[in-house]
Amino acid sequence: MAKRTTKKKAPAKPKLKRPSFKLSSQQKLILGSLFIILGVLLFISFVSFLFTGKEDQSLLSEFPSRQIEAKNWASQLGAKLSEWFITKGFGLPSFIFSGLLFLSGVYVSLNLNLAKLRKHWIWGTLIVIWLSILLGFFTHKYDILGGVIGYEMNHFFQDYIGKIGTALLLAFGLIVYLAIRFKMTGDTFVNLFKRAKSNIKDDFKTVENTNTSEDIVPIDNSLSEEAEAIKSVYEIPLENLEPTIAKHSKPTDTTDTKTEAPRKVEVVVNKPEAEVEMKVEVTEEEKSETDNLADKLVEDFGQFDPTLELSNFQFPPLDLLKKYDNEGISIDQDELEENKDRIVETLNNYKIGITSISATIGPTVTLYEIVPEAGIRISKIKNLEDDIALSLSALGIRIIAPIPGKGTIGIEVPNKKATIVSMHSAIASKKFQSSKMQLPIALGKTISNETMVVDLAKMPHLLMAGATGQGKSVGLNAVLTSLLYKKHPAEVKFVLVDPKKVELTLFNKIERHYLAKLPDSEDAIITDNTKVINTLNSLCIEMDNRYELLKNAFCRNIAEYNKKFKERKLNPNDGHQFLPYIVLVVDEFADLIMTAGKEVETPIARLAQLARAIGIHLIIATQRPSVNVITGIIKANFPARIAFRVTSKIDSRTILDGAGADQLIGRGDMLYTQGNDLIRIQCAFVDTPEVERITEFIGGQKAYPDAYLLPEFVGEEGGTNLDIDIADRDKLFKEAAEIIVTAQQGSASLLQRKLKLGYNRAGRLIDQLEAAGIVGGFEGSKARQVLVPDLLALEQLLANETQD
Repeated sequence: MAKRTTKKKAPAKPKLKRPSFKLSSQQKLILGSLFIILGVLLFISFVSFLFTGKEDQSLLSEFPSRQIEAKNWASQLGAKLSEWFITKGFGLPSFIFSGLLFLSGVYVSLNLNLAKLRKHWIWGTLIVIWLSILLGFFTHKYDILGGVIGYEMNHFFQDYIGKIGTALLLAFGLIVYLAIRFKMTGDTFVNLFKRAKSNIKDDFKTVENTNTSEDIVPIDNSLSEEAEAIKSVYEIPLENLEPTIAKHSKPTDTTDTKTEAPRKVEVVVNKPEAEVEMKVEVTEEEKSETDNLADKLVEDFGQFDPTLELSNFQFPPLDLLKKYDNEGISIDQDELEENKDRIVETLNNYKIGITSISATIGPTVTLYEIVPEAGIRISKIKNLEDDIALSLSALGIRIIAPIPGKGTIGIEVPNKKATIVSMHSAIASKKFQSSKMQLPIALGKTISNETMVVDLAKMPHLLMAGATGQGKSVGLNAVLTSLLYKKHPAEVKFVLVDPKKVELTLFNKIERHYLAKLPDSEDAIITDNTKVINTLNSLCIEMDNRYELLKNAFCRNIAEYNKKFKERKLNPNDGHQFLPYIVLVVDEFADLIMTAGKEVETPIARLAQLARAIGIHLIIATQRPSVNVITGIIKANFPARIAFRVTSKIDSRTILDGAGADQLIGRGDMLYTQGNDLIRIQCAFVDTPEVERITEFIGGQKAYPDAYLLPEFVGEEGGTNLDIDIADRDKLFKEAAEIIVTAQQGSASLLQRKLKLGYNRAGRLIDQLEAAGIVGGFEGSKARQVLVPDLLALEQLLANETQD
């Protein structure tokens, strides 16, 4: 027999690590202080140059020399720096460089955002150049106003475009600076002009009113009040008003009534309603600068389109879904009559009379609605569930007493010939195609043969449970297929957890279109239970990041946020981006609870409680609906539930908080509730070949470079292995070393208290410190010996390791 040879895999090449230039806090303080001192030195040198520059001109040729005594306040160095920057450089605008150096020192020493400092340097340098050219425009020789650079650049421009062209070029540079730096627009100048114009008008009116106020004759208040009183009480005509006032009024001055000037009485007379004309002016609400900019961007470029990167993406056609021959509902009149007679006969045997009976035929179940005679107790009919099932020889009878919203009692009887509800009929229905829901899902058809379309965003999370082989996996495929037929890859992403490893593997083909994963994960579909914990915690980080974006955007939910982003009211430079919906699908939740327990339940509960507003929705399926799997915390946060057939009433109550799931007939027969009444639905059937065709159609199109990446999560035990490789050390290694050396006590409990870590990660840090030679070996119950005496020795040790 020939010997079987096995090829050994070549060892992986070690990845080269980029050198790190990150400064410590002490180094930042030193560098920042140096920048501040240089900035102050430049400023003192420049100010002194304005007074002592001419005296130091003759000494600059001999620089540097100890025999020279410069007049500059900063001595020879100050004189030379001033000569370089002001005379041979940019002139007086060089003062800005001293300010930029001082500002750099403040930013570095206080560890502020260096991105803003970079902007200050760019704009500051541009201002220096512009001011140098502007000041050089008014000089006819080398001068300290614009320096050599300003003078020469002016001559260069004037040789080609003349003085007028140079002046216009300077004006254009100022406009560009104001528009880009301060986001000024043409409307800004128009509003300033209108505001100035209105202020001038108001001042003119004020002066005019002041000048004419001397000509106003004072009104006799006593006569006016008396006239108004008479007018209001007696409603006399206007022509009779003046004599009446004269008759009832007394003169205020009786000494000289003949020579007194006639008094003027002003009477306000209300015109009839029909003659009154009212002019209504509606002023538009003044828009903010952000709104004006957003409207301008929308006008120029249109609304932001998240689907633009995959603009040629085609949704899968309906032809990929299978049609079945026995898809339409067939009415068997003999079966209906037979079932009706047996129901009436069984009820009569127990002396229960009914006044009417009607039937509603569904795909797999027929609903018989009966109206009992007066005086019949509903509980008496409800207790006959098993007797009616026996008389009808049916698999399972479910009695609804009474039907919500109706004055009838419902008896659901399975059909002898069940009808298959295809996914094609559910997707092709008008109710689904014309749906405006955010995340529409076509579940199947109700007893009245209506397509049941629900919105996952409104649920907001879905719990699916049922015994083995009753249709949970088909139900999950129906949910995912609905979303694939309705939502663009830019609008929704899936996080798929499949402990069985075979149920959701077909969706690997659409990884770069619809799936989301961790940055260091090779497979987008999670089959390892240990990786589920990191994924769930990563989703919690994503949730917190999204809430931070919503808070900064002043939005309450993801729909408002995305609407604002599409209208270009949110700046991407501030971290804003279009947020797709994320749907987490767990195919077998009981297996995760058995292996991980609280580590899985806690992030699931967090997501279920908080993630609704930011577009993260959960779909959890399990075949073991027991109370230790579907706990009270899970049930409280999953108001929308789907129950397939279960074996006991206890399981039914665990899922639905009531009986009914134990009376289902299986094969996709399910009960759906969203916190209200139960709805019986026949789940739409989508087979594995159909899912394969859909994923192949989508996977064959242009895709994103990679799957949607979730934030990286490092757990408490996510440190490193026991090795000396510097690149693989824990992120808190240096901080832990400083704590240990300062306290001179090498114990894991100290690190737990100081760094707020778990025991596993603190133990790994101690092992790494031992490998680095900072602490000694394990000595039982004693704390480890610290081998480094102080922080200075620690810095030298770490520096030597970096050099090696």
